[in-house]
Amino acid sequence: MSLKLTLMGGAMRPLARRAMRRAQDPVKIRRQFNRAARLWFREVPHAQYRESAYRSERDQPALWVSSGPATSDRVLLYLHGGGYLAGSPETHKRLVARLCRMTGMRALLPSYRLAPEHRLPAALYDSEAAFDHLIALGYRPGDIVIGGDSAGGGLALSLLARLCQTGRRPAACFAWSPFCDKCFSGASVLENSQRDHFFPGDRVHDLTSFVLGDLPPDDPRISPLYAEFPGTPPVLLQVSDSEILRDDSVRMAEKLSLAGGAVELQTWPDAPHVWQIFDGWFPEARQAIRETARFLRHLEDQPADN
Repeated sequence: MSLKLTLMGGAMRPLARRAMRRAQDPVKIRRQFNRAARLWFREVPHAQYRESAYRSERDQPALWVSSGPATSDRVLLYLHGGGYLAGSPETHKRLVARLCRMTGMRALLPSYRLAPEHRLPAALYDSEAAFDHLIALGYRPGDIVIGGDSAGGGLALSLLARLCQTGRRPAACFAWSPFCDKCFSGASVLENSQRDHFFPGDRVHDLTSFVLGDLPPDDPRISPLYAEFPGTPPVLLQVSDSEILRDDSVRMAEKLSLAGGAVELQTWPDAPHVWQIFDGWFPEARQAIRETARFLRHLEDQPADN
């Protein structure tokens, strides 16, 4: 673990946990999330952003992202994090631009409806509509990589299950610190209650009251840990050993492996939740993005499925 991560993590943990313990108003949470994204997400050289849209139950804004020449025929569908309450293509565009620069891929960042105004599974239905939008543009399922962070990582895995079940197998999936279990049944929720840089373990069920609506927390549409993944493509999961969500990734890797998938689980020591967002602040963030890029570049040696 680098000295920069040790120092930043030590300073961040009490401040972030205090803020999360007080968080109650979704509108205020979104404002704070947008402000934090402007502060922490670094600019990427030659990044290009183009506004777009796709059709779900209504027209939804989206953002095309690239950085430098696009050398890959595959496209990335990236689903942003934010606890299903906050976040947007705008907050995550710089993070995705870094990955685009390392892979030569273009990325589509769709917005999706947020809770509590639009409770789950609205976000999943919008994500599936964004995938269908790429198909309508001429991409085959095997041309598309899906990925995301935190809530977006959970969404990516929920979408992966739906696609596998309907014969639309994408090229691959990756998830950074994914939120896979709305039951919060993993042992790490308690074990890491005091270690997690951001989230107090005793407040986890406050989030479900905002986002679930009438659905049970183990509904496979919103908790991919309980979904089925027939014929799953390769999956990369990255998580920190100090997160309350650590066991979401550990158990997700086990489930995907039992389904016959090629799964790579990378566990990092004492890093913050979705530490990739700190690219440019400490080296572990760039290393994690580089590992994701390596995983995606390896796909270029494999033919795309029809």
